[in-house]
Amino acid sequence: MEREEDEQAEEKVWLATNLGEREEGGDIDGFQAERGAMMETEVLPGFFGNSQLEESPPLGFSLSSDHTDNWAPSIFSSSSSSLLCLSPPLPPSVELDGVLAEGRLVLDVYRSGGGVLPVFWECAQERMRGLQYLRLGSEDEGALERALSVLPRLTHLRSLTIRGHRFYDPQGDPLPGLLSSLPDSVCSLSLLVHLDLSFNRLSSLPPCLLSLSRLSELLLCHNRLLGLPEGLGALVSLRRVSVLGNRLVDLPRGLGLLCRLEELDVSFNQLERLPDELGQLQDLQKLELSNNRLRALPETLGSLRSLRQLVIQSNDLRTVPECLRSLPLLDKLDMRNNPLGRPLTPPPIAHITPVLEESEIPELHLGFGQNSFQVSSAGCHVFLPGGAELLFPRRCVNTVTQLQWAERRPDRKWVWLEEHDVLLSRQLELRPHGATFEEPVEVCIPYHKTRKGDVAVRRFDGQSWSTLPTLTRRGSEKHSCRPGGRPARLACCSVSQFSWFVAVSRPFLDSCAVSPEGALLVSQFDPGIKITFPPECTAETRTVTMQVLQVVLSEVQDLTGDPHASASPLLCLSQTPSMHFLQPITVQIPLPPGVTGHMVDMSRLHLMHGDPTTHTWTDITAQVSLYVTHIYAVFSITHFSWYWLWYTTHRCVSGIVRKMYHRLKQFRIRFLALQKKNDPEQVLLQCLPSDKAESRLASLSEQYEGPQPSELCVLLEGEQFFAGFERGIDISADRPDCKDGRLSFTFYSHLKNIKEVHVCPTQPRQGTVRGQVSFYRGEVPGDLPEEVARKRKGHDDQWMATLPLRIPNADCDGSISGELNLGDPESGYLTETNLLSISLRINQEWQNIGINLGISYEQLERIRNQHRDNFGTQVMAMLFHWARGQQGAGPGAVERLMKALEDSGRRDLAEEVKDIVTLGKRKYEESLKRVGLETPVNSADPQSS
Repeated sequence: MEREEDEQAEEKVWLATNLGEREEGGDIDGFQAERGAMMETEVLPGFFGNSQLEESPPLGFSLSSDHTDNWAPSIFSSSSSSLLCLSPPLPPSVELDGVLAEGRLVLDVYRSGGGVLPVFWECAQERMRGLQYLRLGSEDEGALERALSVLPRLTHLRSLTIRGHRFYDPQGDPLPGLLSSLPDSVCSLSLLVHLDLSFNRLSSLPPCLLSLSRLSELLLCHNRLLGLPEGLGALVSLRRVSVLGNRLVDLPRGLGLLCRLEELDVSFNQLERLPDELGQLQDLQKLELSNNRLRALPETLGSLRSLRQLVIQSNDLRTVPECLRSLPLLDKLDMRNNPLGRPLTPPPIAHITPVLEESEIPELHLGFGQNSFQVSSAGCHVFLPGGAELLFPRRCVNTVTQLQWAERRPDRKWVWLEEHDVLLSRQLELRPHGATFEEPVEVCIPYHKTRKGDVAVRRFDGQSWSTLPTLTRRGSEKHSCRPGGRPARLACCSVSQFSWFVAVSRPFLDSCAVSPEGALLVSQFDPGIKITFPPECTAETRTVTMQVLQVVLSEVQDLTGDPHASASPLLCLSQTPSMHFLQPITVQIPLPPGVTGHMVDMSRLHLMHGDPTTHTWTDITAQVSLYVTHIYAVFSITHFSWYWLWYTTHRCVSGIVRKMYHRLKQFRIRFLALQKKNDPEQVLLQCLPSDKAESRLASLSEQYEGPQPSELCVLLEGEQFFAGFERGIDISADRPDCKDGRLSFTFYSHLKNIKEVHVCPTQPRQGTVRGQVSFYRGEVPGDLPEEVARKRKGHDDQWMATLPLRIPNADCDGSISGELNLGDPESGYLTETNLLSISLRINQEWQNIGINLGISYEQLERIRNQHRDNFGTQVMAMLFHWARGQQGAGPGAVERLMKALEDSGRRDLAEEVKDIVTLGKRKYEESLKRVGLETPVNSADPQSS
């Protein structure tokens, strides 16, 4: 029994260190670890987990058209099942008695399930009076109100759960619970021993709860509680209290009157002090105080003679009481992430102006083109364009330090993605590389929302990539780049050195060390996913890893053609070293969405075993001991691999599962090719997910025109593809992103994948040119499934789509002739096409660039007035006006352009110009070598002798 308690405690501590993001509005949407309902109690074992029913249909009901009286006596008989319509429906083999059986009623597995509680009461009062166990969802206000009206009549209730976060909206966010209070009549539930009101909107403890004298478990996790009443001490039967994830600043002194309390969890609050009365809890065994603001612990904690586990990590503790050493049963003390041993006042640093701790850290809002800034010992909160934030704490630098930043387009060579990873941001480069800070600097990268996994920040130090501990949150409301809009989602990490950073989404990954004493591994994605390692399952300690991959219900049903098909999350298990376990390992996973233990048809349930090497799947349902509870499936294994639970009418599912796994790695996309209405030679190319193509086309319709999006295609994350202009249309090949005359792209599902280019006819115009742009795959990725790679062999099979382009007849003066060249063959050319490409990247800073190029203010005003209705033409006219003046000005024109771009804050464009010129120079040198005219080595050079 003690070992089991220890395993549960380890489970809680581990989950506390892996909580997700907190929403600033008070809803803690990112908390994946729902610890308040994780542990199974002795009252009702096996029903306190969390299931991921993200697309479970709502529960509705319909009565017979005439009278409900005739319906009432037979509501729970199989003959009347047509009168009560549950969604998902019960199989014909299961009677409706399964909904209400053995004094238990579980309605939180259906959307708005609480709405049928009044109907159940009216039609089966005798059975409802005997109800002892009830679970309700609180995401629907109307259904919740109807359920609360019936609740006081259920006087035999012993366990009541009213929770939010049971379902997800279309964007992947959990639906919050709407419970903000309880009616006073709830005090009639005098037999209640277990109450769970987690993930709701309670700002104070409902007064009616203080009269429930038999209450032994009170779970109020993830609400908005600002305080607890002194009267809480009247609930002397309480054995477990959890108020994790609220806004508590202190605890009531009456807490010391809970003489039977065994477990107290007040982690993830804002506690600054603890009452001395806490030492009166003589039966307390587990005390969770992590992630608060505690600066000291009371000496009375030394009186907790029954205490076994004390978690005080992530506070502001500099010392711990010596009395803790004398606790006889204390076997776990977690003090991580505390400034233990540090002095209260840091020693003064020479030549440093004292920083007032009470003053706020100054803020700095940078605009586009402002790529450098200064940080002093006072610290600084820097807001970058696009949503990124940098938080420099006080005394992170000793002197005023100049720093730079730049946002880079992701380069396939410099982005590290593992299998099933998704890139969520551009590369953020912070310079100088390797610069070390006295205190960790918080780097927050804006990322695009994803439903596929956990968000992490990866850093490239110039040689290798590493994954950093990451927390997610919303950006500051003060961010000037998002006026009036919702703040960006940020992936935040703490670093001591500057380098390159990106945000990625990866499958939820958990690991632990398994010793001969056994262990318990719980998924941060869903605490209902557990692996139990019994004692003596291994002779030596080994490390095990668990990854969880989400599956979209609609894709499962589309692939199988079965509207009732569904699948649990895919479980990928691995270990080091790889060997069989000596004892069976117990695995618990949620049943597929829409399936519950009372309604499941076991003939449709398939447990699939996957081989990660050969990518084959085998149905092992008949070979393992598989049983189901109300919302979980439990089975035993002796070796690690991939496991996937499916529910479908198909008899042979191996091929379907294999195709579904391949689809998890693929993205359905479409291509756009649009031409600007006032300049048809300016072409916009974009690759985007298929469900966003139509809306994107509509948003561009005012400025662009062109064909409808291409047919459906499939690409992998990070896969390279090319756009080739054909049939009389060409593009300059002197671009760094051009390869063999084709424009190079790298597909990232959560980025824009967009480029704008200027095209020209391959021959002097004789009339309208009707050409096309075709999209081709790049090199076949090495990890591509065999059956997919087989379809991509040969040049023709690399083609994906073709879209038409039309360049109308016009004067040749505006065409891209390539006659306007800057530079020389030895140092490299910058062609007219290159200038057009650069102009597309210049924004409101074009006048600053013009002044730095030496163009007079009067000339810039003339250009602005002449093309007042077209911003793009203003930029091009400025660049070409300067370029024509450089035709006879001698060498150095390209260098002058690069310097002007840098002085105007566009170092990224200056580097792009440098890359173009370097590419041209290299091609010139290669052409000299081909004809044998390369420059000979100077014989007088001493290195040649």
